[in-house]
Amino acid sequence: MFDINSLNPQQRDAVKHNEGPLLLLAGAGSGKTRVITCRIAHLLQQGVPAKQILAMTFTNKAAKEMQERVEQMVGADAGKGMTISTFHSLCVRILKANIERLGYKKNFSIYAASDQQQLVRRILKEEHSDATSKDADQVLWQISDAKNRLIGPADFRSSGHNPLTHWTARVYPRYQKELKAFNAVDFDDLLMLVVRLLEDHPDLREYYQQCFRYQMVDEYQDTNPVQYRLLKLLASGHKNLCVVGDDDQSIYGFRGADINIILNFEKDYSGTRTIKLEQNYRSTGNILAAANAVIKH
Repeated sequence: MFDINSLNPQQRDAVKHNEGPLLLLAGAGSGKTRVITCRIAHLLQQGVPAKQILAMTFTNKAAKEMQERVEQMVGADAGKGMTISTFHSLCVRILKANIERLGYKKNFSIYAASDQQQLVRRILKEEHSDATSKDADQVLWQISDAKNRLIGPADFRSSGHNPLTHWTARVYPRYQKELKAFNAVDFDDLLMLVVRLLEDHPDLREYYQQCFRYQMVDEYQDTNPVQYRLLKLLASGHKNLCVVGDDDQSIYGFRGADINIILNFEKDYSGTRTIKLEQNYRSTGNILAAANAVIKH
């Protein structure tokens, strides 16, 4: 059991807000992960079935730590059935149950980076015999970036003055076709294919909305367009989405993270309650003053 009175007033408000969209703006050291774990514990104590709780993080380590902290609060039995995972782990689970609807076999494989590189290098060599391994790596990066922005091979357009995008426009459709012929997906497909599933199959969308009626996302400022779209689809039925993030920080720009996603949360979800977690438990006043001055600049 956890004592809700051990939290500061803003943290308590966040934990007790059960229904409707909630935006928590919180910097490092403000106890934001503690708020998520306490919020999960509070939901369980309020009688919410564990299987209806979904918490998303960006790393397996963070997911494991969050799971352990919740179980310490409520006990392993009470927390049994809740889903605390990364975006990709959740999507693997959904695809294993439903990928046949997309024309794949159930025993699909996930290509490692080396397998992706080998496939792209072969296709690029067939398209352009003078292409180098470095060119292939850049083409693969562009394909990954396109998938993170929900741009499929049919929609990818080359830039007139950029030979690299011209190559990618030729390689991307072949790459995707050959992946499917091998009954394989790559890491970026995991999210993009689940978005397709939920968009094209209303029954599945409604099923997973009911499965995960209470959703929480840590480090929301680091979400990219495909992650944003996935969350939108999962939360559109009940809008019980709580996101925690720092609008002054985003470290995954190279992976397509878009800071505007957190900045526009209140526009995307009408009736959003916004709470700022401003008390810092990690740094001294001098360090905070210096950090805030840099951020403001």
